[in-house]
Amino acid sequence: MKRILVPTDFSPESEYALKIGAYLARKNKAELYLLHLLELPIHLASAPVGELPEAFFFTKLAQQKIEELKEKPFLKGIKVHEIMEAGSIHIGVLNAIKDKGIDFVVMGSSGVAGLEEIFIGSNTEKVVRTATVPVLIVKNDIKELKVENFVYACDFSSDTFEAYKKAITFGDQLNSTIHLLFVNTPNNFNTSRAITDKIASFTKKLTPKNYTVNIYNELTIEDGILNFAKEINADLIGMSTHGRRGIAHFFNGSITEELSNHALRPVITFRI
Repeated sequence: MKRILVPTDFSPESEYALKIGAYLARKNKAELYLLHLLELPIHLASAPVGELPEAFFFTKLAQQKIEELKEKPFLKGIKVHEIMEAGSIHIGVLNAIKDKGIDFVVMGSSGVAGLEEIFIGSNTEKVVRTATVPVLIVKNDIKELKVENFVYACDFSSDTFEAYKKAITFGDQLNSTIHLLFVNTPNNFNTSRAITDKIASFTKKLTPKNYTVNIYNELTIEDGILNFAKEINADLIGMSTHGRRGIAHFFNGSITEELSNHALRPVITFRI
């Protein structure tokens, strides 16, 4: 975690993410990259030269806001770079990961329910779905990421092992107790013995420093993760995602994206 990317649209949620990005940067002696995607009017997307001064105005306005952000006390002593371009957020994040060697992304999300979610949650979903590095989603104003209890939900299939390794490394670095979780549902029912044996075989290859094994019965995967996290007062929820077109599955359904929108706790995703 040496180059941390924080997308910003200057909203309160993106500042929450920036605070955590700063905390992690200071803890890991990392550099921060601030990414802002310019919201240019549609007619400037392919603007002729005569209209470029108008685009310049929007750029200067964003630059001014970025400079104000960089003066925040919580960024003092941290090396901060800035990236500004026009386009969609997930493309901007992918470009930054490739061009700047980013190895960790922190982003804010309001994750509200209802109609607004279509517009607010979608940016988070697209980044989660496509990013090739871990993505930490922050929703509340927390000044530091203290993770005593880290829930890592998984189906413990062989193709999730690399993501599991990243999650365990992350949790161990934070001195967390990692609560390995398998959610058992009626649609995908497994016996307790079968699940226990599967997890034992899986963790034999790599065992966390401090961990528990948990089988939770629930009607849906999402509800199982959320309810378990609430019961143990988890500080962070983690899961793996497939980097393929469509949706990131780690059991069945749109669990990763749904949780990135609905979980009040921070959520971290690891690419399979």
